[in-house]
Amino acid sequence: MDGYNTLHNMLESALKQAGEESGMLLGQDLSISLSDTITTTKTSYFGDLDDSCFVMGVDSREAYSGQFYLLFSLRDAIVLSSILLGIPPARIQEKKRLAIIENDDIDAFSEIANMINGSFNTVFQGTLPNKVHLKLLPPKKFVPDIDPLTEDEPLAEGEYLMFRSKLEMAGQELNHLDVLIPVALGNLFDPPAVSPVLSDVDETDESSTTAESQDTAGVKETLGTSTFSDANGIESIIVLEDNPDERRQLVESLTFTGYHVVEGTLDDDIKALFADWKVKLVIIGSLDADDRELAVCIKVNAMRQDSPPPVIMSAQRWTRTAVLKALKYGARDIMMTPCAPEEVAAKVKRYCKQAEQ
Repeated sequence: MDGYNTLHNMLESALKQAGEESGMLLGQDLSISLSDTITTTKTSYFGDLDDSCFVMGVDSREAYSGQFYLLFSLRDAIVLSSILLGIPPARIQEKKRLAIIENDDIDAFSEIANMINGSFNTVFQGTLPNKVHLKLLPPKKFVPDIDPLTEDEPLAEGEYLMFRSKLEMAGQELNHLDVLIPVALGNLFDPPAVSPVLSDVDETDESSTTAESQDTAGVKETLGTSTFSDANGIESIIVLEDNPDERRQLVESLTFTGYHVVEGTLDDDIKALFADWKVKLVIIGSLDADDRELAVCIKVNAMRQDSPPPVIMSAQRWTRTAVLKALKYGARDIMMTPCAPEEVAAKVKRYCKQAEQ
């Protein structure tokens, strides 16, 4: 995963401190070491989950508003809470094997989680330039194939930065602690260095940028700033995607909206597509977040300069540079495909609602 060095270093320090302080609480050495970082989605993460887990939300307040999540294996939670409660080793192993967790275990584990959250507060407050306060929320148990994934449970839809750390304690077989941070909140904690990155992109891809600028200029010259009025036409969502299978899936996931869906490819005449519709949202898709997709985004925003519709760009592969370019050229959000219908629905509801206000 590109970038996020400051966030990575903060979490590495916070997790190490959390292990040391939790170990003192438990009376045994506990190590929590950051081992891997990737980008993921809610559907992908829980789709690969084989065992039950505890999901603990952390409410970030003040200058860095949002919510991220700590996820523990349920069996790890049972072991750590049982040690804190002084339960005999043989009984701990039995509870772990049978995944038995009782109210006392939950209370004890909450104490451990509070210790971890305290370490996060110490490191974040000592590192970030602005004021921040992290509040731990009550734990929620999630059992795969039993508990349903809904729009908001066990956590919110969207793309996440996942920081995985290894839990180690002598005499115990522990798994890992995952920290899932929404990409938007991650960018608040560790803002992308927009100017240096985009400067480098412009130097290495000057011809592409020139072509994009020419496209924009051409659209402005042909259409002006308000050739089409949002006040006219049937309320619609435009989906632009070259791959017919991906386009069909996106269109099917939009049926719940009640809006008319206009389909097209990245090479279609954007002017003609917009001509007869009151466009509420545009979704632009491709395999990679490439320059063709960016050029279409530029055209959409140029056509409706006074009040452009929200644009969501989707792709199977994103780099940090691609995200920065997408946001620079007018995208309101991004999606990583393949994307579950409920994730598409969450984004569409958000931006269509905003468009109507």
